[in-house]
Amino acid sequence: MKRTISALLLICFVLNFTVLADEGMWTFDNPPLKQWKDRYNFEPSKEWLDNVRLASPKVNGASAGFVSPNGLIATNHHVAAGYIERVSSKERDLLKTGFYAGSQADEIKIPDASASVLVSFDNVTDRVHNAAKAGKTDAEMAAKRSAEISTIEKDCTAGSGGLRCEVVSFYSGGEYWLYKNKVYRDIRLVMAPEEQAAFFGGDYDNFVYPRHDLDFTFLRAYENDKPAVTPNYFKWSEKGAADGEFILVSGYPGSTARLLTVSQLTYQRDIGNPLQKKVWELRRKALENYSKLGEEQRRQAWPGMRSFANSLKRLEGQQDGLLNPRNFARKVAEEKDLRDKLAGKPELDKQFAPAWKNIGDAYSKLPPMANRLAFSSLSSSRLASIAQQIVTYSIEVAKPNDSRYPEFRDTRLEGIKSSLASPAPIYLDMEEAALLFWMQEAVKTLGPNDPFIKAAIGDAEPAEVVKRAVRETKLVDPAARRALFDGGASAVAASTDPMVTLAKRVEPIIRELRDWNEKTILNVETANGTKIAQARFAVYGKTMPPDANSQLRIEFGKVLGYDEDTTLVPYKTTFYGLFDRAFSFGEKAPFDLAPSLKARKDRIDLSTPLNFVYSADTIGGNSGSPVINRAGEIVGLNFDSNNQKLSNRYWYIEEDEGSRAVGVHTAGILEALRKVYDAAPLVKELTGK
Repeated sequence: MKRTISALLLICFVLNFTVLADEGMWTFDNPPLKQWKDRYNFEPSKEWLDNVRLASPKVNGASAGFVSPNGLIATNHHVAAGYIERVSSKERDLLKTGFYAGSQADEIKIPDASASVLVSFDNVTDRVHNAAKAGKTDAEMAAKRSAEISTIEKDCTAGSGGLRCEVVSFYSGGEYWLYKNKVYRDIRLVMAPEEQAAFFGGDYDNFVYPRHDLDFTFLRAYENDKPAVTPNYFKWSEKGAADGEFILVSGYPGSTARLLTVSQLTYQRDIGNPLQKKVWELRRKALENYSKLGEEQRRQAWPGMRSFANSLKRLEGQQDGLLNPRNFARKVAEEKDLRDKLAGKPELDKQFAPAWKNIGDAYSKLPPMANRLAFSSLSSSRLASIAQQIVTYSIEVAKPNDSRYPEFRDTRLEGIKSSLASPAPIYLDMEEAALLFWMQEAVKTLGPNDPFIKAAIGDAEPAEVVKRAVRETKLVDPAARRALFDGGASAVAASTDPMVTLAKRVEPIIRELRDWNEKTILNVETANGTKIAQARFAVYGKTMPPDANSQLRIEFGKVLGYDEDTTLVPYKTTFYGLFDRAFSFGEKAPFDLAPSLKARKDRIDLSTPLNFVYSADTIGGNSGSPVINRAGEIVGLNFDSNNQKLSNRYWYIEEDEGSRAVGVHTAGILEALRKVYDAAPLVKELTGK
């Protein structure tokens, strides 16, 4: 009965288009101040919000927080795992053993690592929209829009004093904001527990609660070879999150699809998600096969295997949500409510109503092309991706800056150069295994006469092409990459490097498919998505946050356990629970204890909170997000969610349905640092004692 009432309430809320409870991944230009005041009697000052924004760096595509004035960064172990792997080797596997720098001199510089902070933001919507109006077709509008964005970014960069300028689209093109970010390009590893402590329970416990993971890592930002000065940071709460406490989460949620049309969601349900699942399963399978060859091969493949397993489990939950008729009916009801309200305003209806049909017509053309778009790719190989980037750049750089692909505009080139110079290890055996498996599967899916397959391998055997490309390429050397990049079109045209020639052969096919997708789908989406956003603003006002897009957001809720079927789930777990779960499984993997935890069991206060749950509206990308209290103190680090929350990509799930985010408790982190890892200097930097 409780769930039936909840469902009815959800439908009522949808039809009134009122933001639900703790719903929303809000931008800092439009925080939900009224909701905070009405629900939690919380009225933050501008200075409070500014400090949160400036203390929330983006790290490795996910979230983090500054936790000292000396550039110290706290994030999740799984967010930093790629960084940790870059400074590991066969002889020194830091993912396995963990790491602690007893002094700043021992902190390890991580190749091609960076952290960025949103310094300021300006609304440039009118400039972009006015430029687009000069176009007569969707394609012309897209070209005008892109050129104006390029101009805004370039002008900003010239006068920014070293900040990175980026125009970001929100509400499917309804708004555009110029974001200015400070970038730290010297990031060092300070402390990481063993991965077994951070990922205890493995994939069995992933997206499950209760959890018992020390999923944290500390990094440090440097400038001019010294720890960065970061006056905006979160003070560390030794007590951590308390039951029922109001909390906020600041981070970079990756992607939601709550404002898509029913036709777009139908495509995702019927074709897009199943196809994405197939691609990820194939890429994971290639790494799994390789990992079975030996311990070193497993070490090399493990980060990718774990990442794909995580993505697939999340995707399964999202797809289950779309396949639920009640949930999908909710999206139909949302769209009907908006269109019915438009119909009551003839002038608005005439202007905006065709947008839904236009998007639906565009998406009807997508299914026959879906396999080609997904499989005409070399992205399963890092070396092949590097070659593709260099080849595409050599073509794009000859164009005017505002006519290039966005990723190759002048304002983005420094990042590309930095990536190409990275000395991060490349494992040739794994590269060959992954690329060969992908090409064999691409042949099965697309057929031998597909343009991409013919360009990539012709009449040869995939193994022959792949082996030569991987084994004979010079792109393993960062200097060779930079030479080709700097040499431009003439150097690339003259290159006989087999990986480069492979990229050159498939480049026209990939470009043709990209152009088709932009003209047929993306340009139509943007032009008509803008109209739907404007219709929504006209009918409801700006009462809903935009979909997540890997840009900084703030979320909120409360620390709260939940009921599941006939049992209660507590808001926190403790070290008692960790050891009980390990011993209950006889310490068999993945429930074996990390050696340091097992050795120091008698030193730990086992009643210390370890993980906890809360109702904030988070999603992938929020990993590493600081969970903070009213005082702006950090009380935890977001690292996961439970199964009940997985379909929140498409809609907000109410707290009484058991939807929860999962965090590492700051008290548990301190207990581990003090009692397990003997990290007294780090504890002192965090707490001042």
